[in-house]
Amino acid sequence: MIKKWMLALLLSWPTVTLAAPASKIIALSPHGVEMLYAIGAGDNIVATTDHADFPEAAKQIPRIGGYYGIQIERVIELNPDLIVVWGSGNKAEEIERLSQLGYPIYNSDPKSLTAVAEDLLALGQLTGHEAQAQEAASQYLQQLQQLRQQNQDKPQVKVFYQLWSTPLMTVAKGSWIEQIIEVCHGENVFADAASAYPQVSLEAVLLKMPQVILQSQDKGNVNGVDWSSWQEIPAVKQQHIYQLNADLLHRAAPRAILGIQALCQALDKARS
Repeated sequence: MIKKWMLALLLSWPTVTLAAPASKIIALSPHGVEMLYAIGAGDNIVATTDHADFPEAAKQIPRIGGYYGIQIERVIELNPDLIVVWGSGNKAEEIERLSQLGYPIYNSDPKSLTAVAEDLLALGQLTGHEAQAQEAASQYLQQLQQLRQQNQDKPQVKVFYQLWSTPLMTVAKGSWIEQIIEVCHGENVFADAASAYPQVSLEAVLLKMPQVILQSQDKGNVNGVDWSSWQEIPAVKQQHIYQLNADLLHRAAPRAILGIQALCQALDKARS
């Protein structure tokens, strides 16, 4: 029997019709690959893009593109029965071209934390892995709810998330990371910026006086700003600057739970 929350998610799925469960899949994003493996359909992936590196088996999948674009001729050679695209990560003209060629397309592009479960269920239906998908989606949503409950009554902490260093960029409302900060009961100091991923100045960060500064572990990001020169900032003075795994935080996949846990733990250090 389908639970009410599963029924609600079913009704929100984009319409994709297959005559039979997909057995030859091209997944055009790292998070799409992670989702397919999470529901037991990873062995059906015949091609993917650069940076699809989880789980370990994913590293053996042939690459047919990346940020620079997709090799359409390789898609034609492989003749997949399902292509899982990334609407905001793949080039729109290439997605349109694949659609024109007649390939069934599913757009995996979760914009909210709960939408990860929607995609798991949708991919489960398309690949014939419904039971595993329901289990994965249920476990993910339960863990997400537990994290919300565990953190909702904790003291709020002012957070600056350093998305990139040069130029200095952060996140605001509408962004994926903003939702994670909210789960951990953090206060994003740039939440009300005009765009989801605004460029800011060092002086603006100083004025916001964050208690925690979070960075991805990318060396270019970590080494791009010398925060030690800004001892007026509480996060700098109290040494609450933490580096987190960007793959866990930035990919809309079940492993996002691990990213949320890591971010919450960083905020707890500032609370102690």
